[in-house]
Amino acid sequence: MIVQGQTIGIIGGGQLGQMLAYSAKSAGFRVVILDPNPDCSAGQVSDNQIVAEYENISAIEELASQADVLTYEFENVDLKALEDVQNTVSVPQGTKLLAITKDRLNEKNFLVTNGLKVAPFEEVNSSAELVTAVQKIGYPSVLKTCQGGYDGKAQLVLHNATDLEKATEIIYQGQCILEGWVKFSKEISVMVARNLDGEISMFPVSENIHRNQILHESIVPARITNELQKRAQSMAKKIAMSIDLCGVLGVEMFVGEDGELYVNELAPRPHNSGHYSIEACNFSQFDAHNRAICNWPMPKIELLKPVVMVNVLGQHVEGVERLIPEKSQWQFHDYGKGDVRQDRKMGHITVLTDDIEETLSEIKNTKVWD
Repeated sequence: MIVQGQTIGIIGGGQLGQMLAYSAKSAGFRVVILDPNPDCSAGQVSDNQIVAEYENISAIEELASQADVLTYEFENVDLKALEDVQNTVSVPQGTKLLAITKDRLNEKNFLVTNGLKVAPFEEVNSSAELVTAVQKIGYPSVLKTCQGGYDGKAQLVLHNATDLEKATEIIYQGQCILEGWVKFSKEISVMVARNLDGEISMFPVSENIHRNQILHESIVPARITNELQKRAQSMAKKIAMSIDLCGVLGVEMFVGEDGELYVNELAPRPHNSGHYSIEACNFSQFDAHNRAICNWPMPKIELLKPVVMVNVLGQHVEGVERLIPEKSQWQFHDYGKGDVRQDRKMGHITVLTDDIEETLSEIKNTKVWD
């Protein structure tokens, strides 16, 4: 067990690292960050920061020497570097979790092997293989790189044969996967956390609304039946146990028009759709993650009140600033990023509510997110 006063090392200094650091500091831990940006979000609120590229092996070794336990805020971590420092520092998440979730083909094969429904998929390594894969899967379908990419980056929706010409740039980036289009009524996600002793914390189901493939709003509890909510949580628990999870895991799913649940993606870290938990639950996803990697007992998660979370992207910053004097009950989070850009996640807002539909209308009526 990692105890208060010891140090959590975090690879990555973005907003997820920042919120992990907030949670860790409130629980009595010290925090050290590895990130190339000297003014990164997480570094602003941590005890120390190593300023270096993530690929810098000596920097990861230095991080390991300063920490008692090591974690990460994104998937694209050097697996060999983590393996090399396991004799220096506790790496409770191990490398199996990352090896599966950082590669979309590995992830899909893992899910299928464990009896979970996913969209039909085919491996693609060339333009010729893409043509063959499309013949099997059909249109519409989505071409994605197996590694890297987020918020719709490094992927392309194929609607017809004309779109094949646009796919060359993605195929050149490396191994790809073609996924069939799932006809769905809703997108949902579940955060699940597990410690080294196998104790599990399960969060409520979030209903997620995306715009331009970037999360816009999360609604909790999700507007689905209790039976579907239980099935989604049961699937998340099954994945956590099958993957020997330590830490928190985000499980994204589609609610198919056929009534089935399809697993879309796994995130081996805190997830944007779990931010609501900071105010709306008795323990946040960040609390649960830190407790899990430190092998503290895992709590039973309670939703204290229905909630809507809305993302603040670069184009929303000025409008949101104007809302602060008007919205006394809204929780405004700013990640401290200096460079404001279109579609860059700059913060989020959490609104606890007694009426979800009324709150969704209130958010829409501000016209900030039009």
